Amino acid sequence: MSPEKPGIAASLSRVAAILAKEFIQMRRDRLTFGMMVGIPIMQLLLFGYAINTDPRHLPTFVEMGDTGPAARAIVQSMETSDYFDIEGVISGPEEADRLLREGEASFILTIPPNFERDLLRGENPQLLLDVDASDPVAAGAGTGAFPTIVQEALEPLLGDRELPVEPVIHRRYNPAGRTALNIVPGLLGIILTMTMAMMTSMALTKEAERGTLETLLATPTRPMEVMAGKIAPYILVGAIQVILMLAGARFLFNVPFLGDPVAFTLAVSLFILVNLSLGFLFSTVARSQMQAMQMTFFVFLPSILLSGFMFPFHGMPGWAQVIGQVLPTTHFIRAVRAIMLKGASFADVIPDLWPLAAIFTVIAALAMLRYRRTLD
Repeated sequence: MSPEKPGIAASLSRVAAILAKEFIQMRRDRLTFGMMVGIPIMQLLLFGYAINTDPRHLPTFVEMGDTGPAARAIVQSMETSDYFDIEGVISGPEEADRLLREGEASFILTIPPNFERDLLRGENPQLLLDVDASDPVAAGAGTGAFPTIVQEALEPLLGDRELPVEPVIHRRYNPAGRTALNIVPGLLGIILTMTMAMMTSMALTKEAERGTLETLLATPTRPMEVMAGKIAPYILVGAIQVILMLAGARFLFNVPFLGDPVAFTLAVSLFILVNLSLGFLFSTVARSQMQAMQMTFFVFLPSILLSGFMFPFHGMPGWAQVIGQVLPTTHFIRAVRAIMLKGASFADVIPDLWPLAAIFTVIAALAMLRYRRTLD
């Protein structure tokens, strides 16, 4: 047995040498090591703190046709219920339609004229709650709690009498509460985020790995020309993806398209450009295709969790909403859902189009500044 011991010791020493080499290589590849540590931490924080499947404090506006004690008690009870945040009083149905269409309101409560008088007479007046049901998860909790909130608000005024009020809930844009109507338009933004940024980021790093980047750097091309040349082919790929997604949404899931096609085309074009320029920026930082893929994933994960695609945006804490506002996917999903489901026009989606244009300008400028005409 003793002659085998030197062999075993030598084998262990070789394994230890390879292990030491791997640790040295890992230390030198700081970007990959940072991703390995950063992604689990980010997942822990996002899932632990930012994600909320039971959203509360959703934006609510009130059309006060009556300002009597009963009406004020109902509004106050809604405010203290944690489901609704009363953000203001509106003047009429036109303003209510605009707030719901632009996503500024999740609920609109309409208290009819003479509500107090009809209530005291026992005439069973109606209370109308308009709900943005394009996101069934966000609307579900508040919608279900509304009749109970009204009853509790009126108990001090009515005593033991049966509730002489008829709560009417109007689920706008998605009366049946179908999740496909909410998920499928948002999925368009997620797919474009993943494919456009990843393909572009890997295009330039692939040339660096194969050595063909030297030839490109030897040409008299400018950063803008290189960026345009790298992005242009994938614009067509993105357009094909959008057409396939729209066809599938319409014929497989019966998702409507009610809004302005021009506004939709502009939103898609801006979003594709944002993600392609983001991929180009990643390619100027990454030294390998693996690093480029890791950087894409580092943006892709928050885009899924903080954009309102899977979880209600208004249900997230304030700091998570601030991060979500910086993500281009958030604005694109809002615009696409408003156009397809709510019949939004170009003017309705301008609040989400100009952030996409601003983000594209910033990312494109950073990408051109990062681009170097030398291998260093």
